Amino acid sequence: MIRVENLAFAYNGTEIFKNLSIEVNEGEIFTILGPNGSGKTTLLKCIERILIPKSGNISIYGKDIKDYSIKELGRIISSVPQQHRITFSYTVLDIVLMGRNPYLDFFSLPSERDVQIAMKALEEVGIAHLKASPYTEISGGELRLTLIARVLAQETPVVILDEPTAFLDFKNEFLILNKIRELKTKKGLTIIMTLHDPNLAMRFSDRILMLTRGKILAIGTPDEVLTSENLKSLYEIETEKMESEGKSYFYPKSPS
Repeated sequence: MIRVENLAFAYNGTEIFKNLSIEVNEGEIFTILGPNGSGKTTLLKCIERILIPKSGNISIYGKDIKDYSIKELGRIISSVPQQHRITFSYTVLDIVLMGRNPYLDFFSLPSERDVQIAMKALEEVGIAHLKASPYTEISGGELRLTLIARVLAQETPVVILDEPTAFLDFKNEFLILNKIRELKTKKGLTIIMTLHDPNLAMRFSDRILMLTRGKILAIGTPDEVLTSENLKSLYEIETEKMESEGKSYFYPKSPS
């Protein structure tokens, strides 16, 4: 569905990655796992066409993303950024309605149908009761759910999530990722997300790309790529694997 071929990108002459090639399959949760500075967010922004690569190609449905108009691309890809700056006291419903922008003319207002779609999205993530609440006064978990509702209202087949669990507590990490997996199954979405925690990646991913210093360390299913050897190469830390009730977990080894 999404093909990245020989991609190269640099910031102010500093190379982030080069000759990077991956494919994302339709209907999967594809997780990019890696340390800070490995190029995860840069890769996502290239796929969204927020950043323009130095060389290489990115195609969706066999068509180069450069050949899509902004509005066309907005009907294919929606995203939740890692950080979201709150500037105005919009209501939660207002924020979700912004997902309808690719379907509106420049001067047109959301229709009743747009409002219905936004309300349905809020219901699907379980926060319809917050529709009139100021966006500036909800919790971190509710904020993430609001942004996920916005991408649902945008009705795109591809959803990009940059650190969807950033700044969340233990409970809300699992609430958000469970909701993402549930919506992916229900709607057949293709989801590309970045994570730091290998245990979360193992539990919620169909395939994982391990990215370090802009290079692919490993790519495959969680069972294929999540090994103590790969995690040591990725994070420069020794780990041990523990099995419990049919599930695997990694935890850092204590210094000797």
